[in-house]
Amino acid sequence: MQFTRNFSIIAHIDHGKSTLADRLIQTCNVISNREFQDQFLDNMDIERERGITIKSQTINLPYKAKDGHEYSLNLIDTPGHVDFTYEVSRALASCDGVLLLVDATQGVQAQTVANLYLAMEHNLEIIPVINKIDLPSADVESAREEIDHDLGLDGLAALPVSAKTGEGIDALLEAIVTQIPPPKGEAAEPLTALIFDAFYDPYRGAIISARIFNGSLKAGDQIRFMSNGATYKVEEVGIYRQTRTPKECLSAGEVGYIIAGIKTVSDISIGDTITLNERPAAEPVPGFVQVKPVVFSSVYPISSDDYPSLCDALEKYKLNDAALVYSKDNSTALGQGFRCGFLGLLHLEIFQERMEREFDQALLMTTPSVEYTFKLKTGKEITIDNPHYYPDPAEITESFEPFIRATILMPERYLGAVMKLVLDRRGTNTDFNYPSPGRIELKADMPLAEVIFDFYDKLKSITQGYGSFDYDFLEKRPSKLVKVDMLVNGEKVDALSIIVHEDRARPRAVQICDKLAEEIPRQLFKIAIQGAIGGKIISRSTINPFRKDVLAKCYGGDITRKRKLLEKQAKGKKRMKMVGNVEIPQEAFVAVLKTNDD
Repeated sequence: MQFTRNFSIIAHIDHGKSTLADRLIQTCNVISNREFQDQFLDNMDIERERGITIKSQTINLPYKAKDGHEYSLNLIDTPGHVDFTYEVSRALASCDGVLLLVDATQGVQAQTVANLYLAMEHNLEIIPVINKIDLPSADVESAREEIDHDLGLDGLAALPVSAKTGEGIDALLEAIVTQIPPPKGEAAEPLTALIFDAFYDPYRGAIISARIFNGSLKAGDQIRFMSNGATYKVEEVGIYRQTRTPKECLSAGEVGYIIAGIKTVSDISIGDTITLNERPAAEPVPGFVQVKPVVFSSVYPISSDDYPSLCDALEKYKLNDAALVYSKDNSTALGQGFRCGFLGLLHLEIFQERMEREFDQALLMTTPSVEYTFKLKTGKEITIDNPHYYPDPAEITESFEPFIRATILMPERYLGAVMKLVLDRRGTNTDFNYPSPGRIELKADMPLAEVIFDFYDKLKSITQGYGSFDYDFLEKRPSKLVKVDMLVNGEKVDALSIIVHEDRARPRAVQICDKLAEEIPRQLFKIAIQGAIGGKIISRSTINPFRKDVLAKCYGGDITRKRKLLEKQAKGKKRMKMVGNVEIPQEAFVAVLKTNDD
């Protein structure tokens, strides 16, 4: 155990975590240069395309230190985006120390501070690292001051590295060995192992990633999950190198994988504790938080025949993404589906993309919403996340929506544009802080519903990528909420209904009407697309019909002949409109999701 180190890399998005992990892997010669590829630990196509980490990954690095000993370094790579904080918290529960990365060109950002607090909650050893020192715009001394001032860490002790060129990596590896403490635990104690991740292998079943805190585990042992009491026989244990590398035994302090022929994915809950069946531990590993989704959307298969395969795909996906929460749902327009809870809009987007690519599922998703609370005249309080369950407006005495405390860090020159954006999104209680010259920290209370759509994208655009954003939940506050129904050809489409603040109802309804008018194909009759609050129409777009020139054969003659033909055509169109059925294509639902203020 004294020659084992378990650590993680935490940072704001795009500060070079994956690149630093690449250099550490290459320096420790885990993989030959011929087989190496950039973003080595990011094994999903989406991660490589977008240049972001979505899933935390684990790898074991053998390192010979200057003191002559061979060390075993377990690196757990983490995402940086605010939507994937849950992944970070799971990884940190399995570590003894962290490398806190700060970009030498951008300095301390919002998510850097949030991740620092997460590491402090787990009582981890923190090594500050200044990355990207090879760039012409790098300002190492300014970064040291910010680490000192904003984070309360020793800025002078921060290690300057370039993850791109490999400069300073050797000193960093030595710091990991000398500064991060070895894991605590007793190999003689009963087994306690924390499940921090899992994924599904079609040939081996569910494969568990775990950190062993006490005891040891080998093939042939009978294990038990402490949350549900399920027992399994271990087939194989090992560590993560370039591929899964089997070992005879995993003992206290180690991080590795466990294969136990688990065929039902739902049996595993991330954060559970594994123990031996014959000699169980007294209590599970503490310090694990339950995920709380903030954005809700309903998911339906395009064809109702695909519902069983969607059930299966969701169960397998859930194993690999513990932050997803879902329950069964039903819609009159779209049939059977699921109501899913996400940690943010990027999380929702990634879910949709992964379901299509990895599980071959064509999905229809409803407009994202948050949880609202309503007080009724009967004194009862109800909480809903689906507009379908919106109570009778005559029964509502008071309505509440969730508010967050948003923290935005940016260069001073963007303050005006960001303030306008915050105020447009009903931000209040704005508070300013100047952490260092030229940089400003803006805090504001904002309704979560205003943030989940495109706030993050807008912020990045107006600050040219320099603005960073993080948020914490406050509470639910009183708000004037209404339900806007969308009518297509007089028929209500429940999948497009939304709950919004009264002041935003008309602008949102107009946007949705315009988007639908662009996406729904023209018919032989006029289609009216309307937004309504109760019986009151607040917006309308019209899709004009295809025209047939019925007067083409009528040349000359009395006007009454032309009028007779036109009236006959009008009657036909009217009858067609009454019996006509407007099919709403999937692109229309997706277009509504991408509604913005432009």
